[in-house]
Amino acid sequence: MTPAAARFLELTGAAVPIVQAPMAGAGGVALAAAAIRGGALGSLPCAMLSDIEVRAQLAEVRAAAKGPLNLNFFCHELDDTPDDSAWRRALGPLYAHEGVTPPEGGGALRRPFDAALCEAVEAVRPEIVSFHFGLPAPTLLARVKAVAKVFGNATTVDEARFLERQGCDAVIAQGSEAGGHAGWFLEGHRPIGTLALVRRIVRAIDVPVIAAGGIVDGAGIAATLALGASAAQLGTAYLATPESLVSPMHRALLGSEAETVFTNVFTGREARGFRNRLVDELGPISPLAPAFPYAATALAPLRAAAEAEGRADYSPLWAGQSAALARAMPAEDLTRLLAEEALALLDR
Repeated sequence: MTPAAARFLELTGAAVPIVQAPMAGAGGVALAAAAIRGGALGSLPCAMLSDIEVRAQLAEVRAAAKGPLNLNFFCHELDDTPDDSAWRRALGPLYAHEGVTPPEGGGALRRPFDAALCEAVEAVRPEIVSFHFGLPAPTLLARVKAVAKVFGNATTVDEARFLERQGCDAVIAQGSEAGGHAGWFLEGHRPIGTLALVRRIVRAIDVPVIAAGGIVDGAGIAATLALGASAAQLGTAYLATPESLVSPMHRALLGSEAETVFTNVFTGREARGFRNRLVDELGPISPLAPAFPYAATALAPLRAAAEAEGRADYSPLWAGQSAALARAMPAEDLTRLLAEEALALLDR
């Protein structure tokens, strides 16, 4: 065990230097509880939950496992519902192909951290609260810091320094290999590989650094710990576990050599996932996609029609660049195996 990893264990109360990534839509109670039982810091994705659901799911995890828990929230800003007429026109041939009509309205599907969610955090008092896309308003952040440790997500050194100045207890260094949404918030999307990013951030800040992106086995964990990281956050590795909530179509791609790309066509913001029909038809990046998270609204009938037939043609299939190495096994067993693999390599 490295001194930096020991610092993470002391900070969080975890038994091993592993964070199970939250992954909205793919993670949940069962996955978080299993990771905690394996010794990791388990995480609940809360970006699509109401404050009532946050309280209920945390209680379920507490009943199923004893150990540290992270609640993860998004900090995007919701503007007025944008005019997505050009986006719907671009989707027109796909609507016709699937025999569906565009939906009415255009509400947001992902909820930013707000006062109601903050009250839920104060009530349930998790060990950790982590934020994606920056941090909440200072008044809300101060309330969270009064009841939990706070982790922020950085994709650049400048973002890491900002998070440290705002009092974050640890910084997640999210490299470009990571699946799901890139959490940039200061300078736009500027992809940097995990190893380069981790080393640069470790040298730039004093709080613990958690490496994320393309890490799916003990060798990856050991490599990032050797670079000075205090822990590794793994998401794609956990997608292949029976506790994850991914669809059969999504699960079938894990362990394969299927390509992953950054795309904004599912939500309006860059996220890494497997290619499918929507990506191929519109291109990975479309200037017509409305800002996050509004692009997803117009896709709803396409997703529903395809998924009813067992197709994931219009569904986001988030995964990192090491998805080919994902192993299908129970999450608790996987967590223990990851720790054993990493520690064996470090002991050498």
